[in-house]
Amino acid sequence: MTTLKCRITENDYFCISKKHIMSNAITILNREEDRRVVEAIKQAELNTSGEIKVHIENRCRGNVEKRSLVVFKHLKLNETQLHNGVLIYLAIKDHKFAILGDEGINNVVEDGFWNDVKDLMLSHFKEGRFVEGLEQGIMRCGEKLKTYFPYQSDDINEIPDDISYENN
Repeated sequence: MTTLKCRITENDYFCISKKHIMSNAITILNREEDRRVVEAIKQAELNTSGEIKVHIENRCRGNVEKRSLVVFKHLKLNETQLHNGVLIYLAIKDHKFAILGDEGINNVVEDGFWNDVKDLMLSHFKEGRFVEGLEQGIMRCGEKLKTYFPYQSDDINEIPDDISYENN
């Protein structure tokens, strides 16, 4: 069993318009926005063997770092062949998010990379451009994955590209 070594960058504040949040259901993305985020994941993974996953839930149960690690393992991002999985975790009602990179990618990116991605996403979130923030963060991660983990002819998609949701 591989020990998970990943870099986590987190933030505890971003703004989302009330039209996107309902009391008991995650409605942060409508169908078109969901499609755009999934398409960004597909495009980002097109030239890399790396895997990117977006997970959205209402509430973060406990510490965002610990919760995002639980989700990372639950989604099996720590089981990719080259340990090059990336999770973008969001707890909408708590206004928290984290970006995790498994040891393969974390060991090769420059210091500050994950914080740069966080800042890029946060700048969009604060302006109410939630989907654009996700798209930009996904593409930035994809560019870095492509640099260190280029697409191989025998590559398979190890992690589904859809967004995972948890209604908690």
